[in-house]
Amino acid sequence: MCEENLKNRTIKGFGWNFLDNVLNRGISFVVGIVLARLISPSEYGLIGIVLIFIAVFNSIVESGLGTALIRKNDCTEDDYNTVFHTNLILSVILFFVFYVCSPLIADFFNEPQLNLLGKVMGCVLIINALSIIQNTILLKKLDFKGKMFISMGSSLTSGVIGITMAYKGYAIWSLVGQQISRQGVYTLLLWIYNHWLPKLVFSWKSFKELFGFGSKLLAAGIIDTTWNQIYQVVIGKFYAPATLGYYTKANEFGSIFSSNLTSVVQSVSFPALSKIQDDLIRLKRGYQKVIKTTMLITFTLMLGMAAVAEPMIRVLIGDKWLPCVPFLQIVCFQMFLYPLHAINLSLLQVRGRSDLFLKIQILKKFIAVIPILLGIFVGIYWMLIGSVITGITAYYINAYYSKPLLNYSISEQVKDILPSFAVSLCMAMSVYSISYLPVKPIIVLCIQIGVGAILQITLCEIFRLSEYLELKSIVLNAIKTQLKLSAILS
Repeated sequence: MCEENLKNRTIKGFGWNFLDNVLNRGISFVVGIVLARLISPSEYGLIGIVLIFIAVFNSIVESGLGTALIRKNDCTEDDYNTVFHTNLILSVILFFVFYVCSPLIADFFNEPQLNLLGKVMGCVLIINALSIIQNTILLKKLDFKGKMFISMGSSLTSGVIGITMAYKGYAIWSLVGQQISRQGVYTLLLWIYNHWLPKLVFSWKSFKELFGFGSKLLAAGIIDTTWNQIYQVVIGKFYAPATLGYYTKANEFGSIFSSNLTSVVQSVSFPALSKIQDDLIRLKRGYQKVIKTTMLITFTLMLGMAAVAEPMIRVLIGDKWLPCVPFLQIVCFQMFLYPLHAINLSLLQVRGRSDLFLKIQILKKFIAVIPILLGIFVGIYWMLIGSVITGITAYYINAYYSKPLLNYSISEQVKDILPSFAVSLCMAMSVYSISYLPVKPIIVLCIQIGVGAILQITLCEIFRLSEYLELKSIVLNAIKTQLKLSAILS
C-alpha cells in the first residue's frame, strides 16, 4: 500500500473514529449527567465495584487474540473462527465463575446488593465475547464509518433505557439496564452490519500462532486492568460507597478526553502502522506525528478540564457531587500522559514484541504498589497524588524500552511534546483564574471555555506549533472537501 493512500485512509479513519467518539461519548456524557441527577453517589459506587470485576474478566475474554488478528496481515477464516470460539468459551466459563463468586464479593465489601448485581451484570461478559471478532473485522478494514453508526445506535438506545428506568424509580438498576443494553445493541448491530457468521471450525495451528503473540498481551492486559481497578477496590473496601461514587464520576469525566482520545488514536494508528512495520523510517515519522498531534489535543483538554472542574460539576450534575472536584483535578493530571503511555506500548505490539510488553507491565506494577499502600494507610488524596508521580515514572519506563525498536529516545519525545505542554499550561492557568469571578457558575464556565479556546488557538498561531498546523490543515481540507461535495450535490 503506497504511503499517500495509507495516509489518506488513516486520516479518514481517524476522522470517522473521532466523530464516533465525539458523538457517542457525547451521548453517554449527556445520559450520565441526567442519571447523576437522579441517582445517588452511593449507588454509582456500587456499580463501580461490579464494573471492577467486569473489566478484569473482559480482559481475559479478549485474551489478546483480537490484537493478534489486527496485526496479522493475512488472516484466514480459520483464524477468525478459532478466535471466536476461544473468546466465547472463555466468556461462558468466566460468567459462571463470576456468578458463583458474587456472594463472596458482597461479603468482602460488606454490601449485600452486590450479590444480585454481580449475577445479573455477568451476562455482559458473554455479550462482549460475541462482539470481539465482528469489531476486529471492522478495525482491520479501517471501516470506522460503519463503527460510528453502530456505536451511536447502541449509545442512544441504552441511554433511553437507562433514563426511562431511572425516572420510573429503578434507581441502581437503571445503571444495570443501561450497561447491558448498550453492549447488547452494539453486538447485535455489528452482526447485522458485517454479515460474518462463525463456523464450527477450530484450528490448533491458528490458535498456537495467534496465542504465541496474544498470550503475552493477555497476561499484560490482565495485570494492567487489575492494577487499574485496584484503586476502586481500595476505595470500595476502606471508604464509604459514596466516596467510590465520587471517584468513579471523576474518572468518568477524566476519561471523556484522555482515554477516549487514546482509544481513537490506537484503533486507527495500530492497524495502519502495522502495515508499514518493516519500514523503520516511515514508522518513526508516523509515530512522531501521532505523538505530537495527540499530546497537543490531550494537554489542551485535560489541563483545561482541571481548570474548569468546579463550575463544570456545579452546572452539569449539581452541588451534591462537589466532593468529586478535587478527585477530578488530580485525575486530569494523572491521565494527561495516558495517550503517551499507550502509543509507546503500541509500538511494541506493532514490532511484535509482546514479550517486552509483558515485562514492562510487570515492572510498572511493582512501582504502582506505593500509591495503593498510601490509600490504605494514609488517605485517598495521597493515593491519587502518588498515582500521578508513578504515572510519570511509568512513562519513562515505556519510552526507555521502546527506544531501541525505533530509535526514538525519551529526550526526543519530551522535546516534541514540551511546546504543547507549555502552551496548554499557560492557557489552563489563565482559565483557572477566571473561576474566582463573583458570578453564577454557568456564566463562569461559559467565560472560561470561550477564553480558553481563543487563548489556546492564539498561542498556537503565535508559536506556529507544527502539530497545530498539521491539525489545522486536516480540518481545513475536510471543510473544503465537504463544501465542494455540497456544491456538486446542489
